[in-house]
Amino acid sequence: MGSLAEMGRVSQWVSICDDANVIRPGNETEARYFFETRFVAYRVSHNQGNTGLITGYYEPDLRGSWTADSRYRFPLYALPKDLISSDLGSFDDKWKGERIAGRMDDSRYVPYYSRAEIEQGALRGRQLEIIWVDNAIDSFFLHIQGSGRVTLPDGTHVRIGYAGRNGRRYTAVGRELVAAGVMPLADVTMPSIRAWMEEHPVAAQALMRKNKSFVFFRVIKGEGPIGAQGVVLTPRRSIAVDRKYWPLGAPVWMDTTDPGTRPVAPLRRLGVAQDTGSAIKGAVRADYFWGHGNAAGVKAGTMKGRGQLYMLLPRTAATNPLS
Repeated sequence: MGSLAEMGRVSQWVSICDDANVIRPGNETEARYFFETRFVAYRVSHNQGNTGLITGYYEPDLRGSWTADSRYRFPLYALPKDLISSDLGSFDDKWKGERIAGRMDDSRYVPYYSRAEIEQGALRGRQLEIIWVDNAIDSFFLHIQGSGRVTLPDGTHVRIGYAGRNGRRYTAVGRELVAAGVMPLADVTMPSIRAWMEEHPVAAQALMRKNKSFVFFRVIKGEGPIGAQGVVLTPRRSIAVDRKYWPLGAPVWMDTTDPGTRPVAPLRRLGVAQDTGSAIKGAVRADYFWGHGNAAGVKAGTMKGRGQLYMLLPRTAATNPLS
């Protein structure tokens, strides 16, 4: 990683953005020349070295309805007004990138309701239900992905996006299955977890509730899901990172492996840090956005490889950091 000076001044980034406007859409030669001449790549490292976990995510499809009935029984909730979230970095720099969420109970600030408490009715009667879906497992994986498309009974669809979370610690249910001896770590993928849940519906509910983290949603308009940067995510270009170490908007060079290829093929790709995730923790940790639909879901669900990340910073800052 470079020094703080090498991160660049705002004026240097603005100049680069102005230059980007002259690149003709779809012209790969101009785009490559632009990045090679205006940026320097810094390999990101952490205490364990410069290799970390690279996973994938996508925008899933669900089936739902604006009203509940015997089929559509599982609600997606809007952000509650009593959820109080705070950026701990505003109190002390040592907590930069850390957030906390809770609620007031009389005069005490307490953790917000867990997944189990919400599913058991903690938010009932507040009219927070946005839409109802027909599958609890689909709903659970939507919480993990952060956004999705819901197809309504008349064939139209609505896009649901991330609005916030309850602040409880995220627990990877795959690791819970490994700890229980259900499957070895090497076999843990999103498809294998889903298959186990479908075969064991009662145990699946208990497993899902081990992940106390709960996501709230909002209806969004547009041609794609919106990431933490506030812009529509681009398939195979947008990358989720840990904001404690990465600034949103920074170009990223990712060097990892392409899931599902035999023999294993490399996946080397230029992207942009545009999103975050509750499971994305650490400097060398990324979640790669594959896009929408079943094919993207297969890639995202099986992507779990080691890789390296490079942060691209302004060349002008590296050569003349005080300019």
